[in-house]
Amino acid sequence: MPKIKTKKSASKRIAKITKKGKVMRRRITAQHLARRKSKRTRKNAGKKTTVNSANKRIIHLTPYK
Repeated sequence: MPKIKTKKSASKRIAKITKKGKVMRRRITAQHLARRKSKRTRKNAGKKTTVNSANKRIIHLTPYK
């Protein structure tokens, strides 16, 4: 039986899966037209956030990294 290939689009969007099973992702608006965004927006865009529970179930079903 061959190995299942990684879903590359998912692996690019998902930052990591924590030990407790939380799925972390990057926030949007990090780079595009960053010059005109406020300092607070740029600072928060660099942080990671969790994926909501509805999408988390879908992500755990697909092969990832």
